[in-house]
Amino acid sequence: MSPHSLAEPEARPAASGAKGRPRVVYVMGAGRSGSTVLGVVLGNCDDVFYAGELDAWLRKEGRCNFGGEAREGFWGDVAGEVEEGPSLFGERARRYVEHSSAIFRPHPERRSLRMRYRRIAQSLYGAIATRSGCGTVVDTSHYPLRARQLQHLDGIDLYLLYLVRDPESVVASFGKRDVDQPAQGPLKANVYLHLTNLLSTLVFVRQPRQRRLLVRYEDFVARPEETVGRVLEWLGLDAAVPDLSALETGLAFQGNRLLRAPSIALQRGGSKQKRPRRGKAFAQAPWRPIQRLLSSLSARARRT
Repeated sequence: MSPHSLAEPEARPAASGAKGRPRVVYVMGAGRSGSTVLGVVLGNCDDVFYAGELDAWLRKEGRCNFGGEAREGFWGDVAGEVEEGPSLFGERARRYVEHSSAIFRPHPERRSLRMRYRRIAQSLYGAIATRSGCGTVVDTSHYPLRARQLQHLDGIDLYLLYLVRDPESVVASFGKRDVDQPAQGPLKANVYLHLTNLLSTLVFVRQPRQRRLLVRYEDFVARPEETVGRVLEWLGLDAAVPDLSALETGLAFQGNRLLRAPSIALQRGGSKQKRPRRGKAFAQAPWRPIQRLLSSLSARARRT
């Protein structure tokens, strides 16, 4: 289902993906980088289902973050098809597998935990593709360590999209108090950003060249049609860029507050980048050249 309608979909075989495997587009990177908007845009394309932040599926025990009969019915059906899911409900997966800080938390049964986590993730993507009738599922969970686990799955075709945003804008966004998530001070936000960028870079370079793409948020909002067209071409999808002034948010499991509205319009153009203050410049210096290099590698891979 390309969720142009909130009507409850009928289950039917997923359309595309090699040998019937669902194509999973995993949007990786720091939070507050615009992944929800990008996911909504992609979800309005033919044969694409925007699933939202699926890392929350285990934590929320398969119960979606937003209400509505169609959404609850869809995710209820999906949960019924993931038989092993309840065995890992709760916070364990987030604490010891997904979250970037998991690398600092030892677990006596980490290997078996990861194996179970992978089986559940593969089953979840398969159920979503079947219930939506779409061959492409977009997951905007962010976490690079989740992406690393998905790289081990044989039952999906993984496409890794690394979404980056100007670091100072990310840090400023974490300081906002008018959002659902708790605010973070500059120091904590910068530490998080550095760790996430480091892990994201390591995971990104381990992904096959033709199945990795770096997208700058600033390019997306300045030239959305061009950027979305580039993503669709990378995915090999014969789909048109949707009307960006009337985007239906669909049936995503979880995401930011934009998903509370049935439809949104993309605000294009963005704001001018301010010169970073000296106290915050260290958050930007290490990653700008690295991300330029990764972007260059992505462009080179698409041309070959």
